[in-house]
Amino acid sequence: QVQLVESGGGLVQAGGSLRLSCAASGRTFSSYTMGWFRQAPGKEREFVAGVNWNGGDTYYADSVKGRFTLSRDNAKNTVYLQMNSLKPEDTAVYYCAADASGTYYNRRSSQYHYWGQGTQVTVSS
Repeated sequence: QVQLVESGGGLVQAGGSLRLSCAASGRTFSSYTMGWFRQAPGKEREFVAGVNWNGGDTYYADSVKGRFTLSRDNAKNTVYLQMNSLKPEDTAVYYCAADASGTYYNRRSSQYHYWGQGTQVTVSS
């Protein structure tokens, strides 16, 4: 079983930055594809960013490309989502997720096996 714990959410003005962290338990973290998803009120959960198990390949939703950066530190069992130039439309609950099968470029929430509890990000205009 893998447990994921997110942190770093909060309230920020438009144009500001936040860094989300996701700490994972388990000895096989380095073999997992890791992703971030978000869900705004009244909307479906959507893919934000992902990183393959080897850490060398990251991929992003078009809406955040160029503003968000995802990285992983396998030695610390942690992934980070650096969010810059935040916009009010980025407001959502952000979830960290782990794909134990290690599927490359996985953007489908249904294919992720483990989820964190979520952290709220609110961007004011």
